[in-house]
Amino acid sequence: MNAMTDLNANANGDTKANRSLLRFITAGSVDDGKSTLIGRLLFDSKGIFADQLAAVSRAKHKRTVGDTIDLSLLTDGLEAEREQGITIDVAYRYFATPKRKFIIADTPGHEQYTRNMVTGASTADAVIILIDVSKVTLREDGGVDLLTQTKRHSTIAKLLQIQHVVVAVNKMDLIGYDQAIYDRIVAEYQQFATSLGLKDITAIPLSALTGDNVVEKSTNTPWYSGPTLIDLLESLSVYDESHSAPFRFPVQLVARHNGHAAKDFRGYMGRIESGVVNVGDTLVVQPSGQSATVKEIVTFDGSLQSATAGQSVTLVLNEYVDVSRGDMLAGSTQPATLLKQVTADVCWMADEPLDLRRKYWLKHGTRQTAAKFARIDTLLDVNTQQRHPAEGLKLNDIARVQLTVQQPLAADAYDAIRATGAFILIDEVTHQTVAAGMIRIDA
Repeated sequence: MNAMTDLNANANGDTKANRSLLRFITAGSVDDGKSTLIGRLLFDSKGIFADQLAAVSRAKHKRTVGDTIDLSLLTDGLEAEREQGITIDVAYRYFATPKRKFIIADTPGHEQYTRNMVTGASTADAVIILIDVSKVTLREDGGVDLLTQTKRHSTIAKLLQIQHVVVAVNKMDLIGYDQAIYDRIVAEYQQFATSLGLKDITAIPLSALTGDNVVEKSTNTPWYSGPTLIDLLESLSVYDESHSAPFRFPVQLVARHNGHAAKDFRGYMGRIESGVVNVGDTLVVQPSGQSATVKEIVTFDGSLQSATAGQSVTLVLNEYVDVSRGDMLAGSTQPATLLKQVTADVCWMADEPLDLRRKYWLKHGTRQTAAKFARIDTLLDVNTQQRHPAEGLKLNDIARVQLTVQQPLAADAYDAIRATGAFILIDEVTHQTVAAGMIRIDA
């Protein structure tokens, strides 16, 4: 936890002593080399400790010959993962270079664990899509057949608005570092990415097992003039649009003390999800619509004149208004949209299929309310990107749906503000998360 706190603290600063933070995930099909790639990044960048290296070297489920280190074991921490040679759970790792700090999420490749990939991708700035050159099918027309999971993960990256996509064409050593095959794979992916609407795409030929173009430039690919993977990750820009977005403050807690005193204190605690707030600003309480002005911005270190996205503060208002946990404080000139009918793209994450007759809990920010599916509009085919009618949802399905909520949501389109455009659905009986959703609001 201390490492995590340190990374987040340093990521918010602009001083020269701070190195910017990049959150990224690896995604791809089964055995594409995701865990090995992260292990190679950690190993070659000196991001692991000697005792970790020794433990991996002694592991009983090594998939390498002789004394060669199985780098995938640095992230595959569960015993079942090591026995089966697959990644099941999302594994987070932290490391740093002189230029930047990183949080990596190693996500599973199995289709049945796509829900874990959604979880890991929800906070990512970049995604590394791994393509195993030994698995693609080379067509006679010069094209390439990409794996379904490659398309599925790319689709999720688009839905979740991940800024940067890195296409890591892995295991180049198995095809003798053939540039022609690499070019065909990249061209096919670019064509698919264009149909998705993905824009910022960079491709790299590499081998996670041997380290080609991961941290060090490879002599096996003299035809490749681009950056190594670590050089690219160090150079990616991370623009946080939440700072320039309208002010959004979901209330987590109403704080009171000295209630018996003449000068009573009432503050509203939470995290600023987007925008900036200043003392004297006029805010609107949603969904009630009451207005109030900011009297004081309180923090543990003292009062501030202004605060911005990412900061946890207590807001004290001049007026006595009814504000409770789950309410939203928003800028009066650009408030959130109040929704009783919610249009959203959802990824179904439960083993049990959707039951349209049931109610679910919808968790949006700090508000939780009952919700019911009004209808399923369309089901997305990840291979063709076509949408088709559907009567139900099963594990890993992605669909456009209509929800009816018991209490109105103060929300934004996910494309505009991720924090206030996202929600989860919870089974009211088992309390398991059954779906993750992204709100769509027509302009």
